[in-house]
Amino acid sequence: MRMGIVAICLLLVSCSINRTAMKMVAGALSSGAVGSSFTGDDDPELVGDALPFVLKLYESLLDSVKDNPDLYLAAGSGFIMYANAYVQMPADMLPDEEFEQKKQMTDRARRLYLRGRDYVLQGIEVKYPGFINAVNSGGAESFFSRMDKSNVPYLYWAAAGWMAAWAANPFDVETGIGVKKAAVMMEKALSLDEGWDEGSIHEFFILYYGSLPESMGGNLEKARRHFERAVALSKGKRASPYVSLASTVSVKNQNAAEFIDLLNKALSIDVSEKYPGRLVNIIAQRKARRLLERKGNLFLEH
Repeated sequence: MRMGIVAICLLLVSCSINRTAMKMVAGALSSGAVGSSFTGDDDPELVGDALPFVLKLYESLLDSVKDNPDLYLAAGSGFIMYANAYVQMPADMLPDEEFEQKKQMTDRARRLYLRGRDYVLQGIEVKYPGFINAVNSGGAESFFSRMDKSNVPYLYWAAAGWMAAWAANPFDVETGIGVKKAAVMMEKALSLDEGWDEGSIHEFFILYYGSLPESMGGNLEKARRHFERAVALSKGKRASPYVSLASTVSVKNQNAAEFIDLLNKALSIDVSEKYPGRLVNIIAQRKARRLLERKGNLFLEH
């Protein structure tokens, strides 16, 4: 009997240690230091090969650690970044004749965007129980009023994943219904900390206002104003604002000269120096080169 009690005690201690260890690992992996080791790298292929393992590790930890909002954020933002850089962008670079392959990759990117969005929303739910139902019903204002700057990354990534999923398939009515909800979340993030991550929120709105038709809230002048703020807040060190404006506003206005000028500015940014956003710049420059190669398909005059 005594041996049985001892065995049970040892088992309970072991389970407790295991839970504690899992929480420690989850805390370490969800720290900003881990993310910066990826975003500051200069080898996109190395990062792309490593990310799937890291993302599945996050998911494994989330099976056991369900009360760590930062881990949900790390997993969700990781899936969204991976979908954009390593699935969506390569799909966009495929020639038009490879339609089926492009469609398969775009569909996969959409699924990954939604998986990422859902993880981030669950992270907010841990902090603010009832948030997901409130967002879905369009009544999240009471939650927004309680948020501060610490919630900006959550709002940004949830909205970014939502919008990216819709952009991958604009004919998906269910996801499209959430476009306005995503915009409201991003507006809240902007009001809390417009300079977050060197103007990333403004970059979102370049694409938002520059891509949408006017009937859905598109506004080219607003896109330009957000571009100016994004460049100012990043001190001109980020290539993505130039690529975003060129691929939306310049194309819509059929302004080929501006398009070429913006993309050349993106390509002129030095990616050799160590910088927390170096990987993002390298990937944005790849997109800039591809857009320049395709300018004949984007502008009537060419």
